[in-house]
Amino acid sequence: MHQLIDDYRLLMADVYEVAGASRRTSEDLASAVGQTAARWHVLSVVSEESLSVAASARRLGLARQSVQRVVNDLRADGLVHLQPDPADRRAPLVALTERGGAVFAELQNASEMDRARMLEASGLSASDLQQARSALRTLAVALRGAASP
Repeated sequence: MHQLIDDYRLLMADVYEVAGASRRTSEDLASAVGQTAARWHVLSVVSEESLSVAASARRLGLARQSVQRVVNDLRADGLVHLQPDPADRRAPLVALTERGGAVFAELQNASEMDRARMLEASGLSASDLQQARSALRTLAVALRGAASP
């Protein structure tokens, strides 16, 4: 069991290192498009499906208040809009506007060549990445369960 715990800790250290390096390159790429990495991240999570600010914050691992500030800025710039959540009238859903979708697509396109170059240099396959994502998603579910009373 001790080896498993050590392996988990080392994996988390690697995740933080990769996340930090990815954030730095994302900030550079976003800046070239007149955005920030924080705005890009919020656009990304609501591009899959409309989410509340709280759900977006959980997905990003950030404080709800910091995501709310970004959403407010994105809304002021016409990149997202709020829509009613039939399941919870108190927490509207954040959704991309047409302009927000175009900005998100521009951000994605700006990063595609950079990421493709990095992935090619890494030697990782699509299967490698899918397995890593599966392991991380399983850990995320387990950690959410462990945090529940």
